[in-house]
Amino acid sequence: MSERHGVIVGISGASGAAIGVRIVERLAENPHCAVHLVVSPAAERTLSEEVGAEALSRLRTLAFRQHAASDIGASIASGSFPVSGMVVAPCSIRTLSAIAFGQLDNLLVRAADVQLKERRRLVLLVRESPLHLGHLRAMVQATEIGAVIAPPLPAFYLKPESVADIVDQIACRAINLLGLPDISAPALQWHGHAAGR
Repeated sequence: MSERHGVIVGISGASGAAIGVRIVERLAENPHCAVHLVVSPAAERTLSEEVGAEALSRLRTLAFRQHAASDIGASIASGSFPVSGMVVAPCSIRTLSAIAFGQLDNLLVRAADVQLKERRRLVLLVRESPLHLGHLRAMVQATEIGAVIAPPLPAFYLKPESVADIVDQIACRAINLLGLPDISAPALQWHGHAAGR
């Protein structure tokens, strides 16, 4: 593990499970990365409904290690365990609120809290719409304690040709928000209008 960055990927029960899958796929392609995976019980159902019955077993084969959401004593529950950051994709409002207000009743939320207390990057792909004031206040609270709120919004200016293109763009953007030099994804970029247009 010394030559690889540990990155935690949490998948919660919000819609958008394919984004979490794509993040794991992209990170697993990187020889500098070891993925620690935490999937909530609600996410197991969403993965099956939205991606397919085999999605969870495929994720398990891609991850360096999968940790049960109920295993509050797992390695990633401690700040002494060396990881470089965490992405929660998708991040449900329940998970956002638990992170924002320190209600650490499962490993996904505990691991996220560890990133914050250790001043590591925590990226939350909050998936909900429309938003009421309670949602917005939870986002503000999470931001104030150090999280990056990154709703999984398509970059339509990149002219995606398929849903897969949209999912991949969001996944790559989330990975790059970790800010790790050896772990980046080939995200498409806006280069401005051509001269004379």
